[in-house]
Amino acid sequence: MTILSRNAPVCADLLTIGAGTVVRKDSLISCYRARAGVIETGPVVLGRDAVVSEATVLDIGTRLGDGAQLGHASSLHTGQTVPDGERWHGSPAQPADADFQPVPPARCGTLRRFGHGTLLLLTIVLVYVPLAVGALDVLLSRMLAGTGVGARAAAGSVLPAGVLAVTAVTYFGGLLLLLAVLATVPRLLGLFLVPDRTYPLFGFHHAVHRAIVLLTNRRSLTRLFGDSSGIVHYLRWLGYRLTPVEQTGSNFGTQVRHESPFLSSVGTGTMVADGLSLMNADYSSTSFRVSRTAVGARNFLGNRVAYPSRGRTGDNCLLATKVMVPVDGPVRHDVGLLGSPCFEIPRSVLRDSTFDELKDGDGLRRRLAAKNRHNAATMAWYLFSGWLYFFCVALLFASAASLYPRWGTVAIALANVVVLPFTLLYFVLVERAVTAAHPPRPLFCSIYDRRFWRRERYWKVPSETYLHVLDGTPFKTAVWRLLGVRIGARVFDDGCSLTERPMAAVGDGCTLNAGSVLQCHSQEDGAFKSDRIAVGAGCTLGVGAFVHYGVTVGDGAELAADCFLMKGESVPEGSRWAGNPAHPSPGADRPEPCGGA
Repeated sequence: MTILSRNAPVCADLLTIGAGTVVRKDSLISCYRARAGVIETGPVVLGRDAVVSEATVLDIGTRLGDGAQLGHASSLHTGQTVPDGERWHGSPAQPADADFQPVPPARCGTLRRFGHGTLLLLTIVLVYVPLAVGALDVLLSRMLAGTGVGARAAAGSVLPAGVLAVTAVTYFGGLLLLLAVLATVPRLLGLFLVPDRTYPLFGFHHAVHRAIVLLTNRRSLTRLFGDSSGIVHYLRWLGYRLTPVEQTGSNFGTQVRHESPFLSSVGTGTMVADGLSLMNADYSSTSFRVSRTAVGARNFLGNRVAYPSRGRTGDNCLLATKVMVPVDGPVRHDVGLLGSPCFEIPRSVLRDSTFDELKDGDGLRRRLAAKNRHNAATMAWYLFSGWLYFFCVALLFASAASLYPRWGTVAIALANVVVLPFTLLYFVLVERAVTAAHPPRPLFCSIYDRRFWRRERYWKVPSETYLHVLDGTPFKTAVWRLLGVRIGARVFDDGCSLTERPMAAVGDGCTLNAGSVLQCHSQEDGAFKSDRIAVGAGCTLGVGAFVHYGVTVGDGAELAADCFLMKGESVPEGSRWAGNPAHPSPGADRPEPCGGA
């Protein structure tokens, strides 16, 4: 079997995986869920030679038979079973005709897998760990040397000036060095991979492919350049084919991922909201191959779109949020696609064309120049806040190192204890500073409106990564309140994301599962829309559930796993909704044979 997802199962003893099965990236298989304030556990069974594709959710009490396949952007709800040899897709899944494993097998025996795992472990122990420890030792030594602490160690003090100089050189110099590495090393490695050729896993070519993936998917850099004109130049720097470019200042969001930048192309006039994942690689349990993934011209892609290399869409398409891009049938043109499995909708509506007159002429050039200036200031804010955090943490540990001769390991332990609450307080203050003059409010405007640029600053400058350290603990709701979320008592948050914190309201006793999202905005072409979300008391958001703006969820309602609740919906009290797009779903799906806890 081959598991490519980084989301490790929590209740691993309840997960059964047969020989020859492949679980691809971004799959959520936790074998537990939270529901109405209770943790429920249940088995997930994957038979022999089964396929679980990208961006999927398998709820508890589900099963894939031998040789069964589950397509990308799909889910299995409790009680669903895919029979042996069948192919299903959609959310919740249903029978399909498409083949989601187009790669033939290759020779990849136990010895090859053992050798790969052993080499990886030795690399971590003998290379990565010594380099990390050595780099930290050199960094602290330079800081202490720069402050003259060696001559006054008895005082146990550190002068900030030396730490400031070392951290500035390390932070900004490291950024420039990383950009230089990204322009050279991945291109050299890419020469060893031939598109559309099948290679065995866990060999030289697989190691080259993994190195390219790890090097070129730098979240900090896509966040830095995203939502600005700079993202186009950065992606081309990596190897994307984007020529000719129609610059809008918002061609891509702050989250863009791929498996090979050299095999990624996006057509002229296409805009991407956020969370695009270009699936350049296809896998079996023993082999892989990389292929070109091409998005057509004049498209608009919503949030969290996983686009496969065999995607059957062409020019002038709207791919809605969480849509399942088809991999069979005719190539779609001049149409919108929504849902999983997808169905056709109009490419655009009259409301979205309100600001079309701002997209051309001299006025566009002036507005784009103004947006670029505002975005440049936002990028400077982002870099400064990141460096300032690095400086403060470095100063903390340099001070602890200076106290080590007298206090021993107690000084280092105290620094480790302080760093987490400091991190929380620091990023809460950064977010408060960004929103102090212009807090997020309901908005309908052009992307060339200054109010939208301020919203882009709000998305970019404050970090959210630190919040996931608190997932599943009562401390997370306390931080949500500090960030402006109107959140009630006894809320269990196992990994929810809130894009505009002051515009979300969550009632008492709610249960928010891992991977769930409350997103108070939407962008379609050049129009931006934003509104509040209200979730009543006692509600449950399933694993991977996505809630759009302008939504009201009544008390005691439940949204099933992987559902997509569209803008403006009103969910009645006590009801259960499921699907992508979400709709009323009668009955409950409590896994009686699975047990609970």
